[in-house]
Amino acid sequence: MLNVRQIAKEIVAREGGFVDDPDDPGGATNYGVTIHTARQLGMDKDGDGDVDVADVRQLTPADAERVFLKHYFEAPQVDLLPQILQASVFDMYVNAGRNAVKILQRLLSQMGQQVAVDGKIGPQTVAATEAAAAAAPHHLADAYGVARRNYYFRLADMRPKLRKFARTRAGNKGGWIKRAESFISPRYHLNDSEFQKRVASWG
Repeated sequence: MLNVRQIAKEIVAREGGFVDDPDDPGGATNYGVTIHTARQLGMDKDGDGDVDVADVRQLTPADAERVFLKHYFEAPQVDLLPQILQASVFDMYVNAGRNAVKILQRLLSQMGQQVAVDGKIGPQTVAATEAAAAAAPHHLADAYGVARRNYYFRLADMRPKLRKFARTRAGNKGGWIKRAESFISPRYHLNDSEFQKRVASWG
């Protein structure tokens, strides 16, 4: 049975601690919780009446786990999806919000399912996902993982400042790509030459 709490702990570990990268649209982030999310949820850790970077710095792994479970798993109803997809969609929702669901919905459309691309998990998306899972039980999770990877590549294609999240300074796979591939079977991982070919246009 899916251990959602364990997955949340793994996401926290994957996200790491406090960062405040000016190129990251999420802004100041700690254990994956952005300052925008902290403000929305009123996470005034120091009790001074506002939520700012100082509060983000004080967030704990336990705080992040609670946020992820309530607002990124339960609220968007990731639990309604087939179990084979829940971990990857949950992880992507933490990283990209509703885009995690839109990626799935676009994939389902490509697989011939009738579904609106609205970023919401409702009866139509659940039914389409179940149908796709029944048609390709051994491939759907990999297909979603590859779609995640492609999403990251496209972001980096369009926004050069974000390329450092997809490719390291040494020219190897960056955190985004490794994150996506952690949910993909090894046989579908890009080898070094394939990766270099994909990012060659970045210079």
